[in-house]
Amino acid sequence: MNKNYKVVGIGNAIVDVLAKCSDEFLISKGIEKGIMQLIDTPRAAEIYNSMDAGVEISGGSAANTISGIGTVGIKTAFVGKVKDDQLGRIFAHDIRAQGVAFNTPMVSSDSDDETGRSMILVSPDGERSMNTYLGVANQLNVTDIDPDLMADTDWLYLEGYLFDRPDSQAAFIRAVELCNGAGGQSSLSLSDPFCVERHREAFQDLIANHINMLFCNEHELLSMYGGKSLNEAIEVGAQYVDILVCTAGAEGAYIASGGETIHVSANPVNVVDATGAGDLFAAGFLAGLSQNKDLEVCGKMGCVAAAEVISSMGARPKNNLQDLFDINKL
Repeated sequence: MNKNYKVVGIGNAIVDVLAKCSDEFLISKGIEKGIMQLIDTPRAAEIYNSMDAGVEISGGSAANTISGIGTVGIKTAFVGKVKDDQLGRIFAHDIRAQGVAFNTPMVSSDSDDETGRSMILVSPDGERSMNTYLGVANQLNVTDIDPDLMADTDWLYLEGYLFDRPDSQAAFIRAVELCNGAGGQSSLSLSDPFCVERHREAFQDLIANHINMLFCNEHELLSMYGGKSLNEAIEVGAQYVDILVCTAGAEGAYIASGGETIHVSANPVNVVDATGAGDLFAAGFLAGLSQNKDLEVCGKMGCVAAAEVISSMGARPKNNLQDLFDINKL
């Protein structure tokens, strides 16, 4: 039975606030370089008011992925919480403009919490340090999971960042049970090594029992399964899923499936801002999978999409991904 959607994503609905900064600024503010830190309202105000002028763009890890897939004409939907405030309405408008169905009920405008935002500080080497105020984004719960939508997609794509609250974990379990039970398949992005450390046991249980495809980078995979080398971690992780996709920065990506591992080289590019690299890799990969491409081609599409997004500021590509896939004969 054909599904109406190719990919449905569930994740934090966040507006990204991006600005360049020096390494000295990070040190002065006590910000650890290159990772995502969750912050409260006062800390969010402190960092925001100290940042240089930047840009505000709708973001969120899974939302970036789903938007990327949507831009190539593949039918997608996103599930995530925003408030009925200015940023929430901007988020909803932006993601729908990418061709993505977004119908999660907004949180009332009289809520004390606000739409989530991530202050992303980009240092001279292109590394991004993310300071995220989740606001209403982490209020996602089982009641937001539409059974009809979950049963009507080929692939479900889950964002690991959303795993920080029990209500969200319960929503994940409900979503994968509905999707898999209707003949769909579920995928998970590990999102961040610290996210893995916080929830390793729960992640391992989710992966072993519900997940068909795992997206991660080398640091996340080593944090999840250990091992003396990346190859060893890939071998262990691949035992639990049908497809394991591990990105490795300038080294490209490794795709393990059916007892074999494929290496795909990264596309050479001048890194301006690494924000969204993993998100857009997943977008390219899932776009290829939705078009029944083989895994190597899917990996190449992921590398093309990742190279495009890191060549400019922001987590959304500036050029049409389908045009880039066509240029690269993918």
